[in-house]
Amino acid sequence: MTNVKLEESVWKSAYNCWLQYSDIKDHSRVQEYKKVCSNLVILDQSAIIDSAKEELEKGLFSMLGETPTISYEPQKKASIVLATYDQRTIKEYGVDYEDCNILNDDGYMIQSFDYQGDKAVLLLGKTDKGILYAAFHLLRLIQMSKDINNLTIFENPKNQIRMINHWDNMLGDIERGYSGNSIFYDQNEFTHDVDRIKDYARYLSSVGINSLSINNVNVHQVESKLITKELLPHVAEIADIFRSYGINTYLSVNYASPIEIGDLNTADPLDSEVQAWWSEKVAEIYEYIPDFGGFIVKADSEHRPGPFTYGRNHADGANLLGRALEPFGGIVFWRCFVYDCLQDWRDRKTDRAKAAYDHFKQLDGEFLDNVILQIKNGPMDFQVREPVSPLFGSLKQTNQVLEFQVAQEYTGQQKDLCFLVPQWKEVLDFDTYSEGKGSTVKSIVNGSKYPFQYSGITAVSNIGNDLNWTGNTLAQANFYGYGRLIWDTELSAEEISDEWVRLTFGHDEHVVEEVNQMLLNSWQIYENYTSPLGVGWMINPGHHYGPNIEGYEYSKWGTYHFSDCLGTGVNRTVKNGTGYSGQYYPENAEIYESLETCPDELLLFFHHVPYTHRLKSGETVIQHIYNTHFLGVEQVENMKARWEQLKDKIDTYRYENVLDRFTMQLENAIEWRDRINTYFYRHSGIPDEKKRTIY
Repeated sequence: MTNVKLEESVWKSAYNCWLQYSDIKDHSRVQEYKKVCSNLVILDQSAIIDSAKEELEKGLFSMLGETPTISYEPQKKASIVLATYDQRTIKEYGVDYEDCNILNDDGYMIQSFDYQGDKAVLLLGKTDKGILYAAFHLLRLIQMSKDINNLTIFENPKNQIRMINHWDNMLGDIERGYSGNSIFYDQNEFTHDVDRIKDYARYLSSVGINSLSINNVNVHQVESKLITKELLPHVAEIADIFRSYGINTYLSVNYASPIEIGDLNTADPLDSEVQAWWSEKVAEIYEYIPDFGGFIVKADSEHRPGPFTYGRNHADGANLLGRALEPFGGIVFWRCFVYDCLQDWRDRKTDRAKAAYDHFKQLDGEFLDNVILQIKNGPMDFQVREPVSPLFGSLKQTNQVLEFQVAQEYTGQQKDLCFLVPQWKEVLDFDTYSEGKGSTVKSIVNGSKYPFQYSGITAVSNIGNDLNWTGNTLAQANFYGYGRLIWDTELSAEEISDEWVRLTFGHDEHVVEEVNQMLLNSWQIYENYTSPLGVGWMINPGHHYGPNIEGYEYSKWGTYHFSDCLGTGVNRTVKNGTGYSGQYYPENAEIYESLETCPDELLLFFHHVPYTHRLKSGETVIQHIYNTHFLGVEQVENMKARWEQLKDKIDTYRYENVLDRFTMQLENAIEWRDRINTYFYRHSGIPDEKKRTIY
């Protein structure tokens, strides 16, 4: 019996991510919480509030050992009170309505107060979604062992749209998935494991995610049928689950659907029959899902169909769908990841980095109000280091969202540890200078800089049906960190990391300190042993894991980096390169254009330089490459050793899971070090100053 309980406990610790709700060992703290948490008073009703109630019951019982009593009328005793802003009954609790005017639709207030000698906590939402977010916030405070008797918290999410994009295929596989198979589909059918989907909705809502697309942007033939009567009832069942957690459901669609699943021979956006087909199809979708969010579209990129076939532009294509969705309040996310993957890379003036700007800058202001351009954080493709996309700040009349990738496609694939929150912080804090100093990316995508109707942040999901959801237990930190950061972009990477570690592993200070350091240093460590100085792309084609310096699938003639016997890097200057640096506002363009001012970490992204060029650190480029690749391996060895010291403090499953990943990471780091250093030694003929072995 003991072994059965142990196995169940280990299973739950892996599965429950940061919602562990572990029993609290501090007896005095338990008694303090029980005085407040023994009663729930619920002054409004909805499916979302029911979810908040259920979560509070689950969490409080697990942590305190008692299930709270439930009341639906004001009670003159200690309690947790759930109410919406428009409930007049909350006057009993002394709420100042003027204070509540600062709340937006997803915002909430958590207020402690004395009620006739008893302590109580009010969870007040502008809407029922605010109540749910407040409930998760309170449970997080209790998990963190914080005082809840003196709370005055006002929270509004910084971003209106807080979204996750799934790249799941109905066969059950996931494009760029590193955590098992889809939780939605299996063998071209919908899954029957609705309990797992509900738990996923809980995790999303706990970090404030409010939008979700459930299929791959590369829409194959079978996924095209998701918008047909055959499959819409199943989509509606999933949408019902997410709706009860405040999450709107979206679908990725095939631009050529009128041909693929209709009876038309064209998908021309200006064709009247095509327009009528989409209008009828959208109306049908809303019969099944009245609050359907809308569509995600990848068009005219990487062999996906789009309006270019008919001599039309992206605004023509996006507006076609926007008009069909507009009567129902639906919106279109039109991805800006557009480039010609068949172009001749031998031409050093050809530059994939320029493509998105070249395609979309000229169309600013031509998109409908319910069309949103979805822009990747960098101009290329989620590399470990690249500059911020120049589209941010250049589009002043077009709704837009920033796209991150939580899935670690080019950053270790959840085998290698790479905590991405520090990278995302750099992107959000980047100053575009579009309206002078202070025109940061975060101020653009949160809608405060320009009067967009829709704005926010989206990202590619990193979850699958593995027991621990993310393959590597430590990769849960990226999932959690993404949600927390886009809710509040002012949170530091250190705050987010510390929250996740304590919620996931508890409060042993040795564990907290060690895991925090691993997470916070991991992005730099990964960069050290992979592609140097912003050059990128030195990776195996197809699966994108491990080094292949000249093997990338779109550079068969040898280069995304133009290395030769004299030097390395891509000349993207206006003076004599591709001209990419000129896509930025002058303040940034001048920095990137000049060798003297270009940041070292992006040097090879913007400049082709001799191997003997000295960085601002004083190192030559070639010596920097040698040093960082040797250092990166040493750092991975150190992380693995530090994790091994935690063996007796972490349950067996999670300990072995992470240890196994560190073993794979070390093998990967060694291969990167040896192949990169050998490649550049043979190209440059310059030996390592420290006389280390390079084959």
